[in-house]
Amino acid sequence: MVFFTPKEKAMLLDDALKAGYGISATATRLVLRSPYNTPETYTENVHGVPMEVFRATTYFKGSWSVAMLDTAAACPTGGLVFTDELIRWYMPQHITPLSLNVPEILEVYMGIDGKRLDAEGMASKGYVLSMQDSQILMEIPIGGPDGYYKSHALDYQYHITYTIEPMLEMLWREGDLDLTRYKVLFPITTPPMPRPPHVIDQTVPELRMFDVLLGTFLFDVELANITFSTGVLTVAEANAQGISVQENRLSNGSKTFTLQVPFSDPVVLKHNPSPEVTTYTLPLLYGLMVLPEQTPFPHPALVEATVQDIVLPTVTGICDQERFYVTVEYGNRGSNFKTYVGQRELSPEVAEEYGFYENSTHMTLAVSYLASDVVFELVQPSSVRGRLDLYLFDPNNNWILRDFSLACPFPMTMTECLSNGTMTALAVKVESVPQLVPSQLTLKDPSCRPTFSNDRFAYFTFDLTSCGTTRAFFDGVVMYQNEISDGSGHAVKRPGAQKGVSRTSPLEPEYRLTVSCYYLLNDTKTIAFVPRPMSNEPIADVGFGELQVWMRLAKDMSYDVFYTEQEFPVVQHLRRPLYFEVELRQSIDPRMEIVLENCWATLHEDRASTPRWDLIVDGCENSADQYLTALVSVTPDTRVQYPTHYKRFEVKMFTFVRDERVLTDQIFVHCDAVLCDSGKETAGVCSKRCASQPGRNSIKAQGGHKHMIPEQ
Repeated sequence: MVFFTPKEKAMLLDDALKAGYGISATATRLVLRSPYNTPETYTENVHGVPMEVFRATTYFKGSWSVAMLDTAAACPTGGLVFTDELIRWYMPQHITPLSLNVPEILEVYMGIDGKRLDAEGMASKGYVLSMQDSQILMEIPIGGPDGYYKSHALDYQYHITYTIEPMLEMLWREGDLDLTRYKVLFPITTPPMPRPPHVIDQTVPELRMFDVLLGTFLFDVELANITFSTGVLTVAEANAQGISVQENRLSNGSKTFTLQVPFSDPVVLKHNPSPEVTTYTLPLLYGLMVLPEQTPFPHPALVEATVQDIVLPTVTGICDQERFYVTVEYGNRGSNFKTYVGQRELSPEVAEEYGFYENSTHMTLAVSYLASDVVFELVQPSSVRGRLDLYLFDPNNNWILRDFSLACPFPMTMTECLSNGTMTALAVKVESVPQLVPSQLTLKDPSCRPTFSNDRFAYFTFDLTSCGTTRAFFDGVVMYQNEISDGSGHAVKRPGAQKGVSRTSPLEPEYRLTVSCYYLLNDTKTIAFVPRPMSNEPIADVGFGELQVWMRLAKDMSYDVFYTEQEFPVVQHLRRPLYFEVELRQSIDPRMEIVLENCWATLHEDRASTPRWDLIVDGCENSADQYLTALVSVTPDTRVQYPTHYKRFEVKMFTFVRDERVLTDQIFVHCDAVLCDSGKETAGVCSKRCASQPGRNSIKAQGGHKHMIPEQ
């Protein structure tokens, strides 16, 4: 055999067989087969189509002669043009390696997988066969039913290819030679086409669940695992953990994957871009695999959902004549915030001072209007308007969740006009004059300074004919008037100021308070009296007003922490001590002293009910009691400014006995209190001494009650 490469190359039959060529012959037929890309084949461009050519001359040796048979085969290796929708296959009409002269083409057919198609079959599938100049063109739609798709992972990116095997069959005649039938079965695979998966976020935030669709993939792709923020989970592990991962088959044979994750799952990240909004984030990394090669490729995804699902805490408040009562409802995030009352954080010490009470949904505060965190906005003739500021602060995000203010008027006697020609006046530091030092306030006469002062009040007592008081007459009335000021025009030294430094800034407001008293010029009063011999001449200042007294039960002998109204009735063991405190409220007169005249216990809230057991009688302990009530001395501290305004006593827990049966009902404790002037001598309980006590002038007041339940 002689092969043409196109140069001649001789080779014996045995050597050709060893080289991989297939050679068989009969009496009338010679069949040669050659693999592509052998050393004895060569590539030739035939009318724009690259073809691999196999040519050989076979020598048959007879007894007396040698016969030669020329054979040639040419197969296309190219001629393909791909678009997004079509495969165009070009073949030359005149295949020059097979015929020297231009042949007469008698028939041209197209087929698939070796089967010829008729015109109707080609039209139904969108195949087109046409003749163009020197070429034959076949157009094949990509995705047709005669081919198939395959998945690939190139550089960890998802691609697909489409493969189909068309056939071209030609019949031609070259001159007077025999007919030649030429048939080519040409498997075609498109170049890899990128098909990046799509992530469709189908989440409905109100359902509080992520719903994510990933697709579309061919049938040969499997989802192996998913990487969450907490780690990698296989599909089986995710489903077992409450995360739904499902594969969905479509009618065209492709598939998608759906993922459902509750917002509450640990794999979901949460943050709050604003106080009332939560953003839920689900970072994902899908681990996919192409079968059967098991080629892996990942696909990342990130889905977010924002929900207004935070109920912020709310603050409400009311006032009575003594206190602000503030209620904070936590909302749905609990108490994970800081509370500030005025300028102070609600520490345990502040909470104890303000009667703090808390449960799982609320907290309450009861703040006296005289508390240091209350600011005074306005002073009126018989009241002062105080304001309590409270705000709730989120320290993690530096957000003020609530900014609450409650302003209420509280009764307060600002001026008293006494019949002995004396006037008393109370000056209050208000918010508009923050730098005011009450102790430096004066009347018109700068030498007239307060008889008492602290950081918020200045109390003046002066004669109507002194301290620069002016007088005016009109319509049968005489008016006495003075002015309390901060010494405008004079240097006012503040605590901590350097020596010689005074207020000179014109931007700082002045404090001026005008106080007035009105008296009738002519007035007649009729009084009736019954003379009665008296051991001591009564001494009393003429005046009127209200003084409030209240009784509280302390939790221990320190008298620092008291039971709130919500904690009553209090349960206590027999013979265990109970610590009572009676306090005179709202008074800043150090001469006033409160004395307990009588205290007793009953089974009912009615103070006059029976049975009754006396605890304190005529200002002293009940000596008939086996477990003697003990009066406890009071010393000044941060809460107690005037010890004479407080009385404390200790009682051992007891119970009543009826028909030789020990009762476990509630016990109510009542007290009658007497207000005395410690600077004047009077008869009665004010002067009675159970131990070493000074004499007192008295005003009687009936106290309230506290109730307990004995526990045996």
